[in-house]
This record gives sequence, C-alpha cells and structure tokens, in this order.
Amino acid sequence: MRLRFIKPHPQLAGCVNKMWVFESEGRAPAEDMKMIVPNGMVKMTIPYRNGVSGKNKDGFRLVKESSIIIIGICDTPAIIDLEHDAPHGNIGIEFSQMGAYRLFQVCQAELKNKIFLIDEILGNSGKEIQEIIANAEAVDEKLRLVQHYLIKLLSKSEADQVVDYCVQAIEGSRGLLSVRELEKKTGYSSRWLYDKFIGKVGLSPKNLSAVTRFMQFYKEWAKNPATDSYKSDIYHYFYDQAHFIKDFKRFTGLSPLKFVRSENEFGRLFWKG
Repeated sequence: MRLRFIKPHPQLAGCVNKMWVFESEGRAPAEDMKMIVPNGMVKMTIPYRNGVSGKNKDGFRLVKESSIIIIGICDTPAIIDLEHDAPHGNIGIEFSQMGAYRLFQVCQAELKNKIFLIDEILGNSGKEIQEIIANAEAVDEKLRLVQHYLIKLLSKSEADQVVDYCVQAIEGSRGLLSVRELEKKTGYSSRWLYDKFIGKVGLSPKNLSAVTRFMQFYKEWAKNPATDSYKSDIYHYFYDQAHFIKDFKRFTGLSPLKFVRSENEFGRLFWKG
C-alpha cells in the first residue's frame, strides 16, 4: 500500500484538511480489519482504478471505478474494501467542518454515516465534473481538475462565523470544551447551537467533542500501536475508565484491548505521518 499526501491549493486552505493519492496492488490481507474510524470530517474519494465498497451499521454501498463519492460526517466506524482483488488507485480529500458546509450546501445531518455519488448531492455540475475527471488520464491532472471545481464551489458560499468559531474552539480544547462554555463564549443557547451544528456540521457540539477526544488516542495508537502511553491521559479526557471504554467501543465497535490486538494496517496508514 502506498500513500502520497498532496498539498491543497492555497485557495482551499482551511477548507481541505488532507488530500492524498492511495495506491495498492490489491486487497489488504484477510486478517486486516480495513476499518476507518470516525474523525469528524466529510470526505471525497475518486477511485480511478478499481471500485470500492463501504459498510457500516447503516448499510453497504459498492461504488464503481471513476465515480466521485461523498462520505458524510461519521460517528460510527466503516469497513472499506476493493471491488476486485486487483490494482487500485484513488484520490482522497478530507474536508474540515468549516469547509464541508460551504462546499456541499445541504443539511449535513442528512449526509451523516452515508455514502453518496456526487451527483446525488450536487446534481448536474457533479455529474459533469465526474465525467471530466474520468476522461483525464494523468492522476496529477485529475487532482488539478477536482481542486479547480472545489474552488468554484467555495466561491459561491460564505463562512458562518459562529459555527467556525465553535468548531475551532472544540478542536483547540481537544474536545474538552463543554456546551455550557460554548454558550458563555458565544451568547447563544445550547438549543440554538445544537440546531446550527446539525445543519452545518452534521453532529451536535457534544458529539463532535466526543469524536475529537477519541481521536487524541487513536492518532497516537496509529503512529505507535505498541505503546500504552495513552493510559496516563485517560482521566484528563474522560470521567473514568468506563467512560473511555464506552466511547472507544462506540467509535470502533471493539474494546480498547481487543482493538489493539487486532490488525488494522489500512486504517493506521492515514495517521502514521
């Protein structure tokens, strides 16, 4: 498996969190879980060689080669696989919460934990860019075309200052900022903030904070799965060990002990660097 990170166009700064090209000679080994855990980001993937499938608790979807896929914000894990055990390549783009609502101007909660073809969200313009990118032979040209399209989408929307402030505050606190503190900082009620987040982020402030806290541990494990240094930080982020285990099971489907004993090289790949 080969992963190459791409620096996004400067005009996408703040809206695109990561961009990459992933290639493999075939499926991951059978013992690999191939699990992608939720990290609070909407994603776009373009499988330009060999289709892909995604499965979570809400269903299964097979997507053919050269399609453009939008994966809504998730709070459950997903299992990713290839359509055929054959060479595969795809372009992946991960959007910040501040970018997703501007690019895909729909209620983000309607995309939650689901996989869509781009035209199902963006209509004819999505269908057209999918065809244009499919006809481009070089991967670098595909990258140029998709970024140009995203810049055009971005130019048609404006930032929501309150949402952006709250998202940055949650991220800056590593998920420790309470809803009550957000109320004090913004002057808006918890009900108002909840409704705003459901529409623009797809998760409530409390749920986004839970994902953010979980990712503090997952990223460290992905970089060094042999370590158990995360144990010393549990009580900083969680009420107690039971709280930590409950959230960990929610986002991976497994207890921490079972998870670290399992093979998930595919899922680790995106966090090693």
